[in-house]
Amino acid sequence: MNAINWPEGFVPGFSDNYCSNEVIVAGLTTQDIWPLLNTPALWPTYYKNSANARFYDNKGPELEQDVRFYFETFGFPVESQVTEYVAPAEGQPARVSWHGWSGEEGAADRLDVLHAWLIEDLSDNRVRILTQETQNGQPAKELAVASPNPMINGHQDWLDGLVAAARAKKA
Repeated sequence: MNAINWPEGFVPGFSDNYCSNEVIVAGLTTQDIWPLLNTPALWPTYYKNSANARFYDNKGPELEQDVRFYFETFGFPVESQVTEYVAPAEGQPARVSWHGWSGEEGAADRLDVLHAWLIEDLSDNRVRILTQETQNGQPAKELAVASPNPMINGHQDWLDGLVAAARAKKA
């Protein structure tokens, strides 16, 4: 199975917070999942912790390499820019990652994240969806010790909602 590509400054183990969530499900493909993940305006339809997605520079409605967008999650307004974008193709995993930030640079409440997704078809009509996030900044340090872990739980809700939405769309 494939792994996330981490840019410098966001490598797990060297960041202030890290979370990883994964599902492997039968009966769905990367092609079923991708349109729901690649279109931020759809996120609130299956993930209650996402709101108000919009694009900059007359881009959208789908993500693409280097595109700037905005959304709200976990109570944070998040400015974002796609850092890796590999659309689904036969024999390779689909990938999308974005650098997201909230707060002014240098401010005590500044949060920088790298949120990465990897979707790959597996044998026997299964799909693997992996999402991982690293975070830096004081809010990340606080999230790292929170119990229950809001990032692990929130991202699991995102995965579960994504799978349910893909299944509903297929039915």
